[in-house]
Amino acid sequence: MNPSERMKALSEALRNNIEGDILTDELSRNIYATDASVYKELPLIVAYPKHKKDIQEIVKLAGSYDTPVIPRSGGTSLAGQCVGSGIILDVSRYMCGILEVDETDRWARVQPGVIRDELNFILKEKNLFFGPNTSTANRAMIGGMAGNNSSGSYSLVYGTTRDHVIELEMVLQDGNLYRFKNIDLESFNEKCNQSDFEGELYRHIHKLLTDENTKELISRVFPKKSIHRRNSGYALDTLLDSAPFGGKEPFNFCKLLCGTEGTLGIITEIKVNLSPLPPPCSVLIGVHFESIQSALDSVIMILGHKPRAVELMDKIILDCTKENIAQQSNRFFIKGDPEAILLIEFADETDNLVDEAGRALITELTENEIGYHYAVLKNENIHKAWTLRAAGLGVLSNIKGDSKPVAVVEDTAVDPTDLSAYIAEFSKLMHLYGQKAVYYAHAGAGELHLRPILNLKEKSDVKKFRDIARDSALLVKKYNGSLSGEHGDGRVRSEFIETVMGKEAVTLFESVKDTWDPKGIFNPGKKVRPVKMDENLRYESGEATKEINTKLSFEESGGFLRAVEKCNGSGDCRKLALSGGTMCPSYMASRNEKDTTRARANALRQYLTKSKKENPFDEKDLMEVLDLCISCKGCSSECPSNVDMASMKAEFLHQYYLTNPIPFRSRLFASLNSINKTATHFSGLSNWMMNNSPFSKGIKNMLGISPGRKLPELSGNDLVKWWKKNKSKYAPKAKKGTVYFFTDEFTRFNDTNIGQKAILLISALGYEVVIPEHEESGRIHISKGFLDRAAILAEKNVKVFSEFISENSPLIGTEPSAIFTFRDEYPKLVKASMVKDAKKIKANTFTVEEWLSGLLIEQKDLSKLFKPQKGFTYHYHGHCHEKSLSQKGLTPTLFQSLLEVNLFNIPSGCCGMAGSFGYEKEHYEFSEKIAELVLLPYIRKLSEQDIILASGTSCRHQIRDFTERVALHPVEVLFEALKEKPEF
Repeated sequence: MNPSERMKALSEALRNNIEGDILTDELSRNIYATDASVYKELPLIVAYPKHKKDIQEIVKLAGSYDTPVIPRSGGTSLAGQCVGSGIILDVSRYMCGILEVDETDRWARVQPGVIRDELNFILKEKNLFFGPNTSTANRAMIGGMAGNNSSGSYSLVYGTTRDHVIELEMVLQDGNLYRFKNIDLESFNEKCNQSDFEGELYRHIHKLLTDENTKELISRVFPKKSIHRRNSGYALDTLLDSAPFGGKEPFNFCKLLCGTEGTLGIITEIKVNLSPLPPPCSVLIGVHFESIQSALDSVIMILGHKPRAVELMDKIILDCTKENIAQQSNRFFIKGDPEAILLIEFADETDNLVDEAGRALITELTENEIGYHYAVLKNENIHKAWTLRAAGLGVLSNIKGDSKPVAVVEDTAVDPTDLSAYIAEFSKLMHLYGQKAVYYAHAGAGELHLRPILNLKEKSDVKKFRDIARDSALLVKKYNGSLSGEHGDGRVRSEFIETVMGKEAVTLFESVKDTWDPKGIFNPGKKVRPVKMDENLRYESGEATKEINTKLSFEESGGFLRAVEKCNGSGDCRKLALSGGTMCPSYMASRNEKDTTRARANALRQYLTKSKKENPFDEKDLMEVLDLCISCKGCSSECPSNVDMASMKAEFLHQYYLTNPIPFRSRLFASLNSINKTATHFSGLSNWMMNNSPFSKGIKNMLGISPGRKLPELSGNDLVKWWKKNKSKYAPKAKKGTVYFFTDEFTRFNDTNIGQKAILLISALGYEVVIPEHEESGRIHISKGFLDRAAILAEKNVKVFSEFISENSPLIGTEPSAIFTFRDEYPKLVKASMVKDAKKIKANTFTVEEWLSGLLIEQKDLSKLFKPQKGFTYHYHGHCHEKSLSQKGLTPTLFQSLLEVNLFNIPSGCCGMAGSFGYEKEHYEFSEKIAELVLLPYIRKLSEQDIILASGTSCRHQIRDFTERVALHPVEVLFEALKEKPEF
């Protein structure tokens, strides 16, 4: 049976026997062809099991059809564990339930798709948490953590996942469920006497580990026991301390199964040990070093102070964070240009105790002239520093060009006492290959993520890829270290287990694999009988990156495809709403991999690279995968690699419509400014038609607008005409400066009242407001892919404003989505001769709130112009573009300083409206689903006295449509609070 026939027959059998989803379409298979590693292999089938019975059926059928099963949860594997040609079994969609929590005995029973941070969010109210904390904790799933035996920055205190797994329920090769947990010697012997498959497992392990030659082999070739992060091969050594082999501990197969990377069976349930919440007080010391070596030389001394974490970042990573919008504000504690920083954290019950620990460390460092600066961080600043560190592996993809830091030797672990010597030798090794590696380390645990910078599109660097892996494995062997500390063997390291541990150890591992998985269906090619580490790479060596002419400029990334390739698969776009932030609202709502930024990037890369069409964008699958991207721009800042999917979608639509018909509705939305300009003359009639049920219903049906939406009304006024008529009347008496006001297409005709109040507010503060003749922003044209028209508008606006805009005369607007076109798209849209002017305007363009925040710093007496609004409480929902493109915006400090009131930022991401998206009939329910993640539940809990603020017109409409609450623009509140308020 050829692969096509096998896939068809197997998929049909699966659909007939399981309740979950079975996907065989080309798009889904391409999306799952990669993970966060350098590998790519097209699977036959993607399966979303709904429950354990589905997994049982999948395993049985896979065995019958001799087809591999590759388990996957978050898909953030760096070693290629989640890539394979069989059935990708994704538990992240349905099998994500927290089944039981026992507060007394401190344990939780969960399904494998539960996210680590999600579990801890639930446990927090019980004063408990699950200790291992990977840098991917906001999307890392417990099943994947068990499969990889993950640990994280606090492993000095909480160890690895293996240390916390109490029980595992698994489906094994016969399709049956088995539960593994602590058993005493008597129970172990009973298991050995069973005549079934389970009995065979226990008899086999007994035979292996009672053999003196095996014991001697383990003691000789396995990593030192002092290395608590060791995850290479199968952890047989962890079982030797149990009762059947002369130890005192109960026997538990979980010790072996954690770290097996899905090669022995499929996890369906996990029971984990829980810890009390960490001590309430902590301090983080950021020690700056002038060299990597000096940082590592200090680790043993630092460990003597018993910190809970010692983590290293090097200059290459730190430099990458300079270009990341979300991380720029997290660099606040960095002084000078360090070659390395060690983040050292202490925690205890009181501030006095942690302060004392921090001072003691700094004193010893200073006395020994170790480091040159010691940043002392407390409270929220600790979180900011750890966020910077957690982004490390992702921001590395921002290195421009085809050469990237490659995950190949990035998971080695040695005894901390060997760390300095090991790195010294490793650095020499890299020098021989003309490399300066990236150092990103759990230094306190002796584990380093060391990444050479290679171009895997070139055959010569693919050879280096293999050679460096081999030579580094030999170095690990010299120090009796572990080839893998926590990221696993996968495809990249399995081939070199024999190099480090020898043929006898590999034979031992093969016997374990063959006993547990005699058909070889569970994640083959990893751990034992490995696939070659330089095969099935994401990019074909020797194949040049295709150059694609685009309307938007992607020059900073080296072209459109290289901008797509910045996505390394780290999966930051898979975080849930409880983790905060904006990215990625469509995934948060659907929990479907297809709706992640990663999936969109994977699809774009695959289709555009392989397409033979004259227009490579002419793909219905790409339209499908991009459909629910709402262009929130969250990925452009929150993705560590700054993957800007909003710009990519706009470019795709532009290119797609060169070959395919443009929907009438899209054309109509893009003409909204012209329509409103005319309809304003008949606003009364227009608004009546919009609100009159029969007319409104007809308009909505004709345009494909959801019947649940209220259509936006016209104000009956033209903001530009109003200001021309009244500007002399409201001119400031004592002019402090000049401000140029951008009247966007929404504020000009719909939210005119907001524009009027913004202009009068600025005037009342002593600034002349000038509104030159200008065009609409082009926001709607950009979002709908009409980039030719958007470019014309951009060039006209840049030509107009370049004459006026400077540091002393900024451009200001009220609608974030419109004003930020100057900051984001315009420099990419205008012709080359205008880019310099566009960037000058970009640097001096602000929302009113941003401008006020800057003004408050300059003018300390600004608050004297406002009446205190004590007694009121404000709750602010920021526009997505503001969250992504602004570091200031509306802050609690601004309202506290000017109005002496409390302002709370609603911890929401996108509101879900996203311009016209939420109006469209086919997207209405999904738009509501996004709003229901955080925004709407938050608002429903507010009292009638609480005041809701939202800067975006779409956001205000979304709030009104689903809660009947009116959200105000911040400038409305500020205007009404003026002591000398102009009448209009």
